[in-house]
Amino acid sequence: MTRADRVDGGLMRPVLDGVRVIELAGIGPAPFCGMMLADHGAEVIRIDRPGGSDPLAQDQRRDVLLRSRRSITLDLKQPEAVEIVGRLVETADGLIEGFRPGVAERLGLGPDKLLLRNPALVYGRMTGWGQHGPLSDKAGHDLNYISLNGCLGALGSEGEPPPPPLNLIGDYGGGGMMLAFGFVAALLAARQTGEGRVIDCSMAEGSAALMAGMWSLTHNGMWDKGRGQNLLDGGAPFYACYACSDGGFIAIGAIEAQFYARLIDALGLSSDPLFAAQHDQSKWPAMKARLAAIFGSASRASWTERLQHRDCCYTEVLTMAEAPSHAHNRARGSYLEVGGLTQPHPAPRFIGTQVAAPQMWQRDSDRAEILAEIGVADPDRIAAT
Repeated sequence: MTRADRVDGGLMRPVLDGVRVIELAGIGPAPFCGMMLADHGAEVIRIDRPGGSDPLAQDQRRDVLLRSRRSITLDLKQPEAVEIVGRLVETADGLIEGFRPGVAERLGLGPDKLLLRNPALVYGRMTGWGQHGPLSDKAGHDLNYISLNGCLGALGSEGEPPPPPLNLIGDYGGGGMMLAFGFVAALLAARQTGEGRVIDCSMAEGSAALMAGMWSLTHNGMWDKGRGQNLLDGGAPFYACYACSDGGFIAIGAIEAQFYARLIDALGLSSDPLFAAQHDQSKWPAMKARLAAIFGSASRASWTERLQHRDCCYTEVLTMAEAPSHAHNRARGSYLEVGGLTQPHPAPRFIGTQVAAPQMWQRDSDRAEILAEIGVADPDRIAAT
């Protein structure tokens, strides 16, 4: 470790310090990937389109996914704008885009052309279905992408429609997070070989990969019941959420024998024969009904007071509004405010490493500086405002 690797206070520089990424504006998973890279020190230049790029018409100045970017707006239908992107790519380590297959090529910004300009470029492609296959050109969203890989079908209760799990699994877990991993892996390879890579990140395949543990349980005969009747889907009475008398909810995750023993002891059930065999699935429905009645007899606060110090995998189920105020989250600074907007702290953490405070995005705020850096004038015909 050299002195140059450290900044003021002896902290190491952010892990992606010195990495430059071009982000072609999109929604959901691609911006999440850009946020992850920017949170850890990468310089991310977001190229927005005229009129903005949010289909929900959000105020993008409040969009947490866009934090800590540099910004320039370009009309990519104009050759001059495409050339600017090409010039930027020559100075960059990578580019991420979330268009349908073929769109980037039609714009003149496909990997075939950009890798000629920068052979070490990491070109990250984010789609729902992948770059080829019968569905590759079809529209969809998170719910669609996780519906054909067994993920959505494993959620919820038997006989009821599966509940949409926000858009955490396809968009962010199987999409943006997977693309961020792929980007860093390809960047390491490019720095060793001088050769760039094209990442074909499919949200359908990424979320399928998240199901690897469920496939393991299936192959071991431990995931063979209907929905809501297995170990991790709410079927197990010791791995489930329960309603309290005040309308609040609690979460119990006492899978291991020692945690289960502490839980039933805290509830006064150690001598109850119904709870003697933790993994007797024939008794799970009755056990769950009994626990539901017990937990439903008191408020969430009273259960927290009674169980939070018993180390039995008990937690409250907090709302988004409540989460930043929880003592653990406050102690770690797990949430922060930027411009009065509450948001998650960058994650994961790197011990002894500098983390710059996130900054909210401002559209086209860096236009003049970005163009000056690549020696390009700013003619009115590409001044997309």
